[in-house]
Amino acid sequence: MGNDIQLHGFLTQGVVTTSDNNFLGQSHNKASTDFREIGVNASLRATTDVQVSAGLLSHKAGATDNGEIRLDYGFIDWTISSNEQGRSGVRLGRVKNSYGLYNKTRDVAFTRPSVLLPQSIYFERSRNLTLAGDGAEFYFDRNYEAGNLFVTFALGKPQIGSEASKVALVGLLPNGRFEPKVAQISQVMYEGDGGKYRLGYTALRYDTHYNPGAKDVLQAGQLKSTVQILSAQYNAENWSLTSEYALRPISTRNFGPNAPDSTTHGESYYIQGSYRLAPKWEALLRYDVLYTDSKDRDGQAYAAATHRPGFSRFSKDWTTGVRFDLTPELMLRAEYHHVDGTAYLPVQDNPDPRTLERRWDMFMLLGSFRF
Repeated sequence: MGNDIQLHGFLTQGVVTTSDNNFLGQSHNKASTDFREIGVNASLRATTDVQVSAGLLSHKAGATDNGEIRLDYGFIDWTISSNEQGRSGVRLGRVKNSYGLYNKTRDVAFTRPSVLLPQSIYFERSRNLTLAGDGAEFYFDRNYEAGNLFVTFALGKPQIGSEASKVALVGLLPNGRFEPKVAQISQVMYEGDGGKYRLGYTALRYDTHYNPGAKDVLQAGQLKSTVQILSAQYNAENWSLTSEYALRPISTRNFGPNAPDSTTHGESYYIQGSYRLAPKWEALLRYDVLYTDSKDRDGQAYAAATHRPGFSRFSKDWTTGVRFDLTPELMLRAEYHHVDGTAYLPVQDNPDPRTLERRWDMFMLLGSFRF
């Protein structure tokens, strides 16, 4: 029996400027400070088998998130069995999804490899779709001589009631609301040689119905998707190599003439390397690729059908950056992006597609404090 309470928190502030287009605020040829993360989390070990955890978060991200305080996660973790071979249990409440390598701790800047996670996998504009679910997560961990196996399976309702989620799902802001069914997310992760390498597979399936509002631009429709992610990471003493590959088929039906029926086959991946230059310094290089529809990679078919830029259907992002740990509690980052395409840009920050530029550059600064 124990009643130890642990309390932690963080404050992160970013600055973004772009040569063209806007990202995380009005960043075109000026500095945007509309990227901020403030979080406080606590955990209580109620008994040897039960732990209660919760976190509050304020997340400001341009016009896609206004920074209001919300429950980031809050759950009861009941360990059903635990021994030298491993453990198993269940988490009940609002649980962060086991989605790829980074989602569980994506809002804590110290755990990210860069200022922002790779936008081909971890979209900032639609983060709530994959961030957490209200329901239950079952976990099963096993320890073997060759390595450790981690298996999770979760059932929960995704958080898709925000305006940003609506825009991310249908490309415009309707008057009604989405009614999500219970989503299913499962992950298998294997760690070998004390975490020297990690291999993982994630599958997320969600299905949501739309209830139109008064004078709505959309009709009652349905959206379905099954996301699959393959993850791989190798960690040496001073360097790390990471890659993830995702497939995202999305089907929309019966939304009416303003959102015709469609099925797109999203595809994305990144390759990322980091190197520890000195005890407090780390360098990063990444190539990040996103295709909204792998069957129309250059967007020509989309442009012909909609008269909108074809380059808004893909992004190819070269990123280089550096991290400096001033103290164990204070971290600074600087990052440069050279991008071809605008697929991951939020519509809210770029409402007029005619003003978009295909090739653009971005410079980002970030400071983060934790306690």
